Amino acid sequence: MSNLYWLSEDQMAQLRPYFPKSHGVPRVDDRRVLSGIIFINRNGLRWRDAPREYGPHKTLYNRWKRWSDMGVFARIMTGLAAEAPDNNTISIGATYLKAHRTASSLRAKKGGVDA
Repeated sequence: MSNLYWLSEDQMAQLRPYFPKSHGVPRVDDRRVLSGIIFINRNGLRWRDAPREYGPHKTLYNRWKRWSDMGVFARIMTGLAAEAPDNNTISIGATYLKAHRTASSLRAKKGGVDA
């Protein structure tokens, strides 16, 4: 896939101070996993739909879940926003709405008369 997203080495260097310490077994490549997490979230995909270049989808999900629970991603966003020279230009936000396919069905009830 040519449209994959990869964090640069400069970006990784800026993010590394926010990562938790690895205890015992070394972690899978942080750059590959974080790039995969960003790709999944940016494109609104299911974890199972992650391109194999990012590694197993279960690894992506487990890292996202564990680091989310630990507040790692919140610390990254707060830290990056604080490092910005002009806080008036920072905007971190997203809207993602998903409706079930039957949510658009606004038909009147069958066989009945509205009272």
